[in-house]
Amino acid sequence: MKKIISLSIVTMLALTGCVDTNTLGSDVYDVNDLNTQQDAKTVQILSIMPAKVAVDNTEAKRTAQGIGTLLGAVGGAILGNKMGGRRHETGGTVAGGTVGAAGGYAAGSMVKDKVVVEGVTIAYKQGTKLKTSTQAGRMCQFKEGTALLISTRTKETRIQPNAVCPKEK
Repeated sequence: MKKIISLSIVTMLALTGCVDTNTLGSDVYDVNDLNTQQDAKTVQILSIMPAKVAVDNTEAKRTAQGIGTLLGAVGGAILGNKMGGRRHETGGTVAGGTVGAAGGYAAGSMVKDKVVVEGVTIAYKQGTKLKTSTQAGRMCQFKEGTALLISTRTKETRIQPNAVCPKEK
């Protein structure tokens, strides 16, 4: 039973410790941005450099704490009940559940508040001005040349991918 609980906690941490990077790219929009007019311009990408982007992971941490608490409580209650033997006392079950819940919460708390994801810094020319934009994405999504810059908010730069990454095998 201890192995099952340990495996459950490790699995929970693995699943919730990562940010879904598919939602961070410049070509991913919030539902509030749909069917709205957006300013768009063409720009000339001059260079693409690798970057790292620190992303808030608080929601995944909360999820991990909740799942950890639940798994720990159930696993602890089962263990506490088994350790109590055949007696019909609930003390072992309650104590095991309480200790398990605290341990599960602690395990969920090990998920980091911020995670670093792959990004790019794009140097581009807009008119006569040289500018840069750092955003979540992969180097293979961009190439030098013409690209579309979309702004849904003031000072926002969403340089749309102008290349396709090779398919992973």
